Amino acid sequence: MEKITINKASQNGVRSLSRKLTESLKDKNSQIYQDNVTKFSIPEKYVKQAFPGKTMLETATSGKSEFYLALENRCKILGFAQVAQKNESLAELDRIVIFPENTRKGIGTQLLSKVLAEQEGKRIRTIIVNAGKEENHARRFYEKNGFKPTIETTIETPWGNKLALVTYQLEIGSQ
Repeated sequence: MEKITINKASQNGVRSLSRKLTESLKDKNSQIYQDNVTKFSIPEKYVKQAFPGKTMLETATSGKSEFYLALENRCKILGFAQVAQKNESLAELDRIVIFPENTRKGIGTQLLSKVLAEQEGKRIRTIIVNAGKEENHARRFYEKNGFKPTIETTIETPWGNKLALVTYQLEIGSQ
């Protein structure tokens, strides 16, 4: 593996990420499709509405979220994180995704470290993240990186299913 860089995504980076996600969703056997549609019984149309370039760009440019890209040789997208600032001291890690061919190489940990450093620089003190109760891999990842489970809830999804979630919290920076 070549040099990995992790940076906040530019508009072109968000567009490239959108294309990669949209292309991955065309293959119903892909890990991205399985993780987003099959695992949580999310209707395909909901997932496909989340990843078009226009939707992702609006999210990024509106200030609602920031995207961070893990890149190989500054061009190949290995994974990404999306973070939404909730208030002056709280941010939510909406998602962190490492594309399947790049997992188990420490990229997720590097990406998370960069996101945490950036948030601390903004004086964010608490990061929260939700993981499906059955998402053992994600839950182990967050716990390994210092997140503590704070609450378990079941939510009603917009598509009519119930989803069991565990909310994790991490305190960062000086108090």
